[in-house]
Amino acid sequence: MTATFTLPAMTFGFGPVGYPVSGHPGSGTIGFMTSSVPNRDLAEPALSAIERAASGDQAAFAEFYDDVSPVVFGIILKVLRNQAMAEEVTQDVFLELWKQAPRYDRSKGSPRAWAATVAHRRAVDRVRSEESSRARDEADARLGAIDHDVVAEEVATNLDQQQVLEALAQLTAPQREALSLAYYGGHTYREVAAMLDVPEGTIKTRIRDGLIRLRDLMEVTP
Repeated sequence: MTATFTLPAMTFGFGPVGYPVSGHPGSGTIGFMTSSVPNRDLAEPALSAIERAASGDQAAFAEFYDDVSPVVFGIILKVLRNQAMAEEVTQDVFLELWKQAPRYDRSKGSPRAWAATVAHRRAVDRVRSEESSRARDEADARLGAIDHDVVAEEVATNLDQQQVLEALAQLTAPQREALSLAYYGGHTYREVAAMLDVPEGTIKTRIRDGLIRLRDLMEVTP
């Protein structure tokens, strides 16, 4: 399967083994296009191509892509160690390079170095994003695995049921509602949040504040 992304008149993608290629859409094939394009600077192909691409020359950008994509893809794959993800990030990199082409300044480095810097930054950003997402998923899984809300268990352990009923009446309505669902229903933070259609963080605050108020009212030490 070939993954592609498209500029208005040019398609870029990856062949069966993940090697970046470019070509004109509608031709029936995706392959390299280099020598057929006139005015190619053989000494500095990437420099010539990106400077022409800066004015919107898509054929020139295809030259640039063909010239630097193996380097870009290699850097990203080395960081991510996942070919499918590397292909996706490589596409994002070249879309960024296309948009930033008018701002390329040859005095600040070669086109290859510029592309390599963007590639490495994007790859590192993707690693951080994946790690952050994985950490959130693990935290959610741990919370979702709790059979009964810790706060509800604490209330049930330390407070007499009748005392709880009397003290609950003195809480604010939102605190009473959240604590009642946790205490009587044995629901988790997430379940209470879903039932009330309120952010989970808000539910945690209501239950925590409600529990503190209950302790104050009943002079219970946890």
